[in-house]
Amino acid sequence: MSSLYLVTDSAIAQQAGHTLAYVVDEACRAGIRWVQLREKSLSTRAFLELGTVLKRITQTYGANLIINDRVDIALAIDADGVHVGQDDMPCSLVRSLIGPNKIIGLSINNLAELEAARDVDVNYLGIATIFPTSTKQDTSSLLGLEGLQLICQRTTLPTFAIGGINTRTIQEIARTRATGSAVVSAICGHPSPYEATRELIKLMDDA
Repeated sequence: MSSLYLVTDSAIAQQAGHTLAYVVDEACRAGIRWVQLREKSLSTRAFLELGTVLKRITQTYGANLIINDRVDIALAIDADGVHVGQDDMPCSLVRSLIGPNKIIGLSINNLAELEAARDVDVNYLGIATIFPTSTKQDTSSLLGLEGLQLICQRTTLPTFAIGGINTRTIQEIARTRATGSAVVSAICGHPSPYEATRELIKLMDDA
């Protein structure tokens, strides 16, 4: 299974002339098996409709569809899981709502947050922010490769690095102890999401 994780951004996709459904279909066709629907500005109805479309696509390819923050949307479309940040619903409550067999991902930004999550029932960690990125404005506490490596050394959970990862930086991530890399604009904003995904996966494999 590919260790490349796509986090969606419809605005970036639109700027590149794509619908989000097209981006996700092309990425899954190229080998992506982790897709996180992350849409902060959509109405509940629009989020639900988009999630329903993406669920059909990811199911076709056997990919996991993870919903960012919105447990209600995840339940409504029977998504594979939910990803939460430090300021979102507590993981224990998320688990009680979605059940024992769904996936929960948790964002970790530093060692203190990792320690606080020691006994939390989650399936993977999203480690941010590694490199400067236009999709995350607050980069005051960039981890860099050293910070990523340190966090990965202190957990047995799968870890996905995120933040400024693209064709120039993904091999650096692949050489750390991180399980995989999460990307946004490197796929959503590329003229060919399929070719972008294939190149990123090849670079990871080669590293």
